[in-house]
Amino acid sequence: EASRLPGPVTCIEVVETYVERIKEVNPLINAVVKDRFEEALQEARQVDKLLSEGPGDDCLEEKFPLLGVPITVKEAFSLYGMPNTSGLVNRRNVIATSDATVVSRLKQAGAIPLGVTNCSELCMWYESSNRVYGRTNNPYDLQRTVGGSSGGEGSVLGAACSVVGVGSDVGGSIRMPAFFNGVFGHKPTTGVVPNDGQFPNAHGVRTSFLCTGPMCRYAEDLEPVLRVMAGPGVSKLKLNEKVSLEKIKFHCMDHDGGSIFVSPVDKELLQAQRKVVEHLESDLGVQVQRVAIHKMKYSFQIWSAMMSSKDSEGQEAQRFTDLLGDHGKPVWPLWELMKWLVGMSSHTLPAIGNAEKVVNLNLSGKAKLVSMGKSLQEEMEALLGQDGVLLYPSHPTIAPKHNSPICMPFNFAYTAIFNVLGLPVTQCPLGLGSEGLPLGIQLVAAAYNDHLTLAVARYLEKAFGGWVLPGKV
Repeated sequence: EASRLPGPVTCIEVVETYVERIKEVNPLINAVVKDRFEEALQEARQVDKLLSEGPGDDCLEEKFPLLGVPITVKEAFSLYGMPNTSGLVNRRNVIATSDATVVSRLKQAGAIPLGVTNCSELCMWYESSNRVYGRTNNPYDLQRTVGGSSGGEGSVLGAACSVVGVGSDVGGSIRMPAFFNGVFGHKPTTGVVPNDGQFPNAHGVRTSFLCTGPMCRYAEDLEPVLRVMAGPGVSKLKLNEKVSLEKIKFHCMDHDGGSIFVSPVDKELLQAQRKVVEHLESDLGVQVQRVAIHKMKYSFQIWSAMMSSKDSEGQEAQRFTDLLGDHGKPVWPLWELMKWLVGMSSHTLPAIGNAEKVVNLNLSGKAKLVSMGKSLQEEMEALLGQDGVLLYPSHPTIAPKHNSPICMPFNFAYTAIFNVLGLPVTQCPLGLGSEGLPLGIQLVAAAYNDHLTLAVARYLEKAFGGWVLPGKV
């Protein structure tokens, strides 16, 4: 971040600037739900002390690649001394006594956490609102949603209150908020970055769908942060390979083929995607291949069936009702709904709705969808190979107004399908649309080819301007 500023700055100046910025805009966006400003300023002073007396810069850079970088952390992750409720009223007194592995790695790399940010109740919805912290607002339009479940992170980054965010994603929880708030978000290849230290964590089959990853305002920050988050796991990725953009085989799919569960893709998003295709073709001289993958039409059904399937050891997926009752009595969804209608429930409506399976599939129907998911995975891996990138919408609509996701609950299928396919995806902002709201696109590659989507994100940032400061237009 300092390298983007004119002249040298001290770490204390950087951290103070971000603290001031949060104090200025957080009353409007309600993204940071608990801060650690005093500790952060203390840590910044230590960084300056280290720099003033330390060895050569190169040595420090190797040891502390993120030295002095201000970060924020989704409240669902343990950050020592900070709350870790995941928006659940029953957990409102839970304070983390340790750091999640990714948080610990970022701290060891020199990053300075400024605080924790809001999420949806139990991270199971794409509106970041709960009965512990209230609702987070979109910095581009306070009447709009920030997405979920890493919505506080999306908002805090979009509002220029942080440099790097820690997010997690089981159905699009990094990419949707990154898209709605105009920033970059990367869902790594499954199984590379550790997920431990977050609540709720994945159990059974879901452990192979949940991914922890970076959210950033600038594309160039994704890779160094991913390296730190992955630790030794980074060896599975090819981040040291030089990417020749002209040699990438680009594929493009405008929409899912018309699922009855999902809104049609906004004209403006289709137009933005078309511009990306035109730019790639004219600037790189590549031919972008249009594809129509028929099974994508069943993305929501496939995700839903695979999320609730048994793992290889026959273990059932954890029921949402059991999580809602954490630290308390079991939750009866119908009873909670009656209480909610008269303002007596400590849960949010989406959480109560999620507690009952949205789609109760019969066993043979579920098995069919799971096998459809497996064959879609094979089809995708064959299409993309070791040198392919797919362009696909991040969401069918731009950031919707608050509460309207209730009317279109399955639109997250556009991101969710890639969780069950285990593919790496980078959400890339493409400037603002006619209403001053962020546009964006998903870049998808075959497993362990994260370096391809990260390289294309850096390229598109230069071509389309990347993140835009809210209120600038």
